Amino acid sequence: MSARSRAGLAVLAATAGFGHVLYPLWLWAKTRTLPERHPPPAPESWPAVSVVVAAHREAGLIAAKVEDLVENGYAGPLEVIIVADDRATADAAGEAPAAKVLAFDRRLGKPEALNRGIAEATGDVVVITDANAKLAPGSLTALVRWFGHDGVAGVAGEKVVLGAGGEGIYWRFESWLKRQEARSGTTIGLVGELAAFERDRFRPLPRDLAVDDLWLALDLIEGGGNILYEPSARSEEPESPDLGADWRRRTRVVIGTLDVLWRRRSLLVPGSSPATPQLWGHRLVRSSAGPMAHAVLLALALRQAPRNPAAAAFAGAHAWGAMLLLRRLRGEQLGRLEAAVAQVLYLQVVGAAGTIRFLRGERPVFWHKDAR
Repeated sequence: MSARSRAGLAVLAATAGFGHVLYPLWLWAKTRTLPERHPPPAPESWPAVSVVVAAHREAGLIAAKVEDLVENGYAGPLEVIIVADDRATADAAGEAPAAKVLAFDRRLGKPEALNRGIAEATGDVVVITDANAKLAPGSLTALVRWFGHDGVAGVAGEKVVLGAGGEGIYWRFESWLKRQEARSGTTIGLVGELAAFERDRFRPLPRDLAVDDLWLALDLIEGGGNILYEPSARSEEPESPDLGADWRRRTRVVIGTLDVLWRRRSLLVPGSSPATPQLWGHRLVRSSAGPMAHAVLLALALRQAPRNPAAAAFAGAHAWGAMLLLRRLRGEQLGRLEAAVAQVLYLQVVGAAGTIRFLRGERPVFWHKDAR
């Protein structure tokens, strides 16, 4: 093998492993001597909070969601705003007297629904959460107590996916990344399941976004604030009902992420933002460039496998992962290691497929959603 070929393979391997290996190692080295952030003491007076829930086809869940928020134990003034863009959800939400319901007869899309709800909010702090996310007791308090300290503009909650399998492994890895990023200054890891921010810092979201939480995080950071991570503020939701639904959601997230990064590509220039390393390591390379490099490596390994033991081993490991994915598709229970291997391979395929769809020009602002 020539020196040029070896260099090319090294670049591909580094790109493929950057998001899951090199970037986490860099974060660990950067933060290992930094102290953990401890929650500040409770304020003398808790600020008013507005919780905004964008709800589409959530008639079966929305009343329980309002009750869950009211009973979460927040000590200050609490306002719950439901933005419902279908009549059944609006009617069901109207049966919960603790909520203010904004009803629309056309589908808004989540960014526009959030814009409408936040425009009606009166609280100093806005919390966004999904209709199917159940909050752990005290989550609102855990989020809000950070505001007013150290330039905090937003706080990311913890997403917990109930049930065993690779999905839970993925979210534990995400949580570790957010914890280390926040220790280093700020994280971009806001998730729409549970996040809080100062209302005065909010800028209306573009209506045609597929990934609104990343855009919101970048707005808060560009406004001069930091985003912290609070693991005790937990949202819980079940795993996707089937792999097909999960596939559609994840590939759509990859497309939406690339769309946000393209629109705000100036932030990818080194030194342009505190979030630039995260945009590369946490998002761009991990969700797109890495999976594409992985696919090229696999194609090369398949060509070299008959005469190269290392290439044969690489291809064989992928064949094992593919077998595990097929078992998962059939509904079989996998062990912890098997689930991790299947999930890593699955995410690589998702990232490559989402990237290809983005390059073809797909921008899914609306998507089919089953009633819940």
